[in-house]
Amino acid sequence: MVRAVELGAAPRDPRVLEAFRRVPRHVFVPERERIAAYEDRALPIGDDQTISQPSMIAMMLDALECEPSSRVLEVGAGSGYAAALLACLAARVDAIEIRPALAARARATLAALGIDNAFIHLGDGSKGLPEHAPFDRILVSAAPHQVPEALLDQLGPGGRIAIPVGDAHRQVLMIGERAADGQLRMRRDVPCVFVPLVER
Repeated sequence: MVRAVELGAAPRDPRVLEAFRRVPRHVFVPERERIAAYEDRALPIGDDQTISQPSMIAMMLDALECEPSSRVLEVGAGSGYAAALLACLAARVDAIEIRPALAARARATLAALGIDNAFIHLGDGSKGLPEHAPFDRILVSAAPHQVPEALLDQLGPGGRIAIPVGDAHRQVLMIGERAADGQLRMRRDVPCVFVPLVER
């Protein structure tokens, strides 16, 4: 058991709360930031990127409603923290990071923790991972101006997506669900602040 992250409101799904209890956030941040690792705020991780605020991640994980059999795509892996949390909730996690140094560090951290069902891929997250699609759940940890069509194309029937959308000044968390008939329904959730999604 690791030190508890400050979350404010508890997630609806007790499995989400247990994931936060199991995953040590301090190992995903630089040494100089570790004193604040369990506070409910974003922290810098290098390359002008951040590890997201825990309460926001919890909200997104709650919205995704992962099942033990779920195959998950995470876009914007960063330090690998969200991928580690998802690994507690799903069968397999494929996470994409565009920055080589962060991707390498995330792989090393996940390996050190013995997490063997989360895989870090180097690439442009806006394009997803078509070779591994379809996905049951998609978590996007960086904000595009609009939802990339490639990600929606890779969301399977009954799948759910949580993605922040907007510019540097105004973003909103969008939650989408694909019905069994293939129709996608998106709803606006809460205001949020994420780093921009880098596309190439």
